[in-house]
Amino acid sequence: MSTTPIYERALVWMRRDLRLKDQRALFEATHQSSKVLPVFVIDSNIVDKLSKTDRRVTFIQKSLDEVAEGLDKKGSRLLVVYGDPAEKIPELAKKLKVQAVFTSNDFEAYAKKRDEGVAKRLKSEGVAFHSFKDQVIFEGTEILNGSGEPYRVFTPYSNNWLKQFESAKAKHLRDYQPKMGSLWDASEIREKSTSFWEHGFKEQDIVIPTGSKAAEKLLKDFADHISRYQEARDFPAIGGTSRLSMHIRFGTISIRECLRFADEHLSAGTRVWIKELIWREFYQMILFNFPHVEKGSFKRECDQIKWPGKKEHFEAWVEGKTGFPIIDAAMREFKQTGWMHNRLRMVVAMFLTKDLLLDWRMGEKYFADNLLDFDLASNNGGWQWSASTGCDAQPYFRVMNPYSQSERFDFDGEYIRKWVPELSKLKGKAIHHPLPFEYMEPIVDHSEQRLIAIDLFKKLK
Repeated sequence: MSTTPIYERALVWMRRDLRLKDQRALFEATHQSSKVLPVFVIDSNIVDKLSKTDRRVTFIQKSLDEVAEGLDKKGSRLLVVYGDPAEKIPELAKKLKVQAVFTSNDFEAYAKKRDEGVAKRLKSEGVAFHSFKDQVIFEGTEILNGSGEPYRVFTPYSNNWLKQFESAKAKHLRDYQPKMGSLWDASEIREKSTSFWEHGFKEQDIVIPTGSKAAEKLLKDFADHISRYQEARDFPAIGGTSRLSMHIRFGTISIRECLRFADEHLSAGTRVWIKELIWREFYQMILFNFPHVEKGSFKRECDQIKWPGKKEHFEAWVEGKTGFPIIDAAMREFKQTGWMHNRLRMVVAMFLTKDLLLDWRMGEKYFADNLLDFDLASNNGGWQWSASTGCDAQPYFRVMNPYSQSERFDFDGEYIRKWVPELSKLKGKAIHHPLPFEYMEPIVDHSEQRLIAIDLFKKLK
């Protein structure tokens, strides 16, 4: 890279990278430009469809506030505008007389179309558009099988991912620290910033702390128990996970920082955690190479399935009133907080599809609308895995038993008692199998529904 700036003025368009440390687009911009202004667009195409009490907005706004504070200390500022990015970014580029816009790659269908439009308009006005890999270690077609095709199964993908990662670890773990001396002086910017609050959104209480400082603390605290992650990660009552997924999703911490941490704290538990991070990249790769999954089944033949479930059963699932204690506890916590433990995400998703016999897309949408750490690729991949319609899918004849899952991963009922207080007085295994007079009657019979679900898939054969 040249030490002489290529551009006099540039914008950094922040999206899924709400931080100042180890931020690729900001790094590239500040090393290639004399004056750099970070910008965030409150995308009207997205936020106008959200509830004004959407918890994720609070996380984003507070994280932006932290970024703004950090820039203010450097004598610069964060410019936040509202509207359609396809219009706002070119308008700002023209008004501020910049020669380039820097950003990070995003491969969701809407994002690709948006970025192509922005790049085209900027080019017509003589402004360069640069987009860089930042939210994953490997993206798109960087990890391919021996035939040069995208993987469809996780394990061989994961093995190749690890092989390529280890072969050039220093490169993949590079720390992209911006050159803060290239930030645009705040006194030269007359544009007014806005916020989500000015557009009717209401601050909410959220269970995940916001901003990069909080993310760094969560990562530091994870060091105390990452070695036990392999054993502890499946038990929702004991807090054995990192709880970093929301921070990784919105980029308040970089994926490289997470893997540098893992490299410094290697253990059996760490290797399992790394595998979870690879699952995230696997689903990003699937979305990139097989974009049809955004609207339909990865296994296209599964779109033939006529899910026979009842609408009232979906409503009971949402409200946590199915009569299955572990399902109801998970769904009640989710409705109250927007958070759900990863093991429970699999359990409730398979219950919706294999017990209630409802289309996985109904559950996927409900999670998309309410999940704090919602990421399209991971959410879609997880739901299709549970429904046995996706790549690397849970074989259709394997159906999680909500009772055995409850006994195995909440054996003393601590989690159930917290979220289903009407069962709090039950002792021992009784909490997993309450009698009719102790709790509501289950809305379906698991054994019967399991056979119906298997038959739905057998018919596809």
